[in-house]
Amino acid sequence: MRLKNWLKGTNAVVLSLAVIGIFIVLTIFLHSLKGVQWDFSKDKKFTLSDQTKTTMQQLKKDVHVLAFSNQGGEVDPEITDMLSAYHKLNSKLTYEEVNLVKKPALAKQYNVTQYSTIVFVIDGKTNLVNPSDIYLQDQTTGAQSFNGEQKFTQAIVNLSTEVKHPVYLITGHGELTSETASTFTQGLQQAGYEVKDFNLVGTAQVPTDAEALILLAPQKDLGDVETKVLQDYVKGKGKLIFGLNLVPDMDKWKNWYAILNTLGIKNQLSLAIENNSKAGDPFTIVPEYGSHAITDKLMEQNIVTILQGALGLTADSANTSYQSTALLKSTADSYGKTNISRFTSQEPLTQADVAEKDTDPKGPLDLAYAIQDKDGKPKAIVIGNSFMFENDLIGQYGNNDFIMNSVGWLQEQKDQLTIRPRLVDMPQQAMISPSQGRVIQYISLIIIPLLILLLGGGIWWRRRKG
Repeated sequence: MRLKNWLKGTNAVVLSLAVIGIFIVLTIFLHSLKGVQWDFSKDKKFTLSDQTKTTMQQLKKDVHVLAFSNQGGEVDPEITDMLSAYHKLNSKLTYEEVNLVKKPALAKQYNVTQYSTIVFVIDGKTNLVNPSDIYLQDQTTGAQSFNGEQKFTQAIVNLSTEVKHPVYLITGHGELTSETASTFTQGLQQAGYEVKDFNLVGTAQVPTDAEALILLAPQKDLGDVETKVLQDYVKGKGKLIFGLNLVPDMDKWKNWYAILNTLGIKNQLSLAIENNSKAGDPFTIVPEYGSHAITDKLMEQNIVTILQGALGLTADSANTSYQSTALLKSTADSYGKTNISRFTSQEPLTQADVAEKDTDPKGPLDLAYAIQDKDGKPKAIVIGNSFMFENDLIGQYGNNDFIMNSVGWLQEQKDQLTIRPRLVDMPQQAMISPSQGRVIQYISLIIIPLLILLLGGGIWWRRRKG
């Protein structure tokens, strides 16, 4: 009997040691498979896209990444996990975690002003990825998503590309410049554009290397000579981004509207008013999107844009040289105020000034257009609002996404990535009553342990009797 029990015990020990040994050998073997991993998560959320894998395989230069900490002094694990995955694909990418509070000099060196900023460095050139670009929130459902892969890979592509695309901000009529629209300018530079200011006044031609002209918020009309220069540019191969703002005496302009008429667009000279604005302000428009390559992704992710003081636009159906597609629209519950001089005067507005009248254009009002030529090639972007380009508004909601999508579409940038953001798993909470909580407490603390004791005692008794 004792021998039999001894053999049983020995077999159990040998079997246990064998299982442990197999586990150790398997662990060592799996650890030796460098770069091999399996993603069993839903929707493969930890698997890098083919675009990222190709980019990393083709990477020839060293990339150093500085991941600045959050307010707690740590770098978010989603970021470090992703950077680690990039490093496994190509060891030329290295990264370090930087405590923003403990190393303010390093943050100043790279112009880092926000927690959780990621800085990519190649050959001394930098590309900053801000937390607002990494963590997205669905404004409808509140669901959060992690957009790190798209922004990280795009930063590497931008820094690795040697070719620069010259674009010019038109000045001379009170427009926004590269300095007054510095955030927009920085975004263009990080996307591989060379941005310069260009004073159109008194010039005979547009710079020959200009891939696009950007005109934002002119405060006075264009001169006749400049009009001819700009019309020749637009009628040729030139591309244009034109943003209007409501300014005094714009209803008396002639030449700027001649440029718009060339493209088949008219300024309706009406200020868009929302009866039931989602922003709580009738002058602040949360526009609806038209179907287009610029806006489709924003619609898919429920990312909204914000326009303050937007002007209504119309497309000239008689213009057969260009095709226009409405990108942004006010709602059907909106209208346009045509008494625009009241909104640019210094006198206080009254309710009567804002109230809807029978003669006011009814919503929805078109607020932005994408324009193509007869061959379907991108030609221009016209927006009845330039405030969204200013430093204090471009970072709000999806304004920057809309703007950069528009620039990328206009320039036919094939290297602008569209990697789908990953949904962030949010903790699920169950709402229970106090009585339900007590039942769960009794079951987990008393009943389940008691059942385990009874089961163990029964097994012990049977073995003892046997």
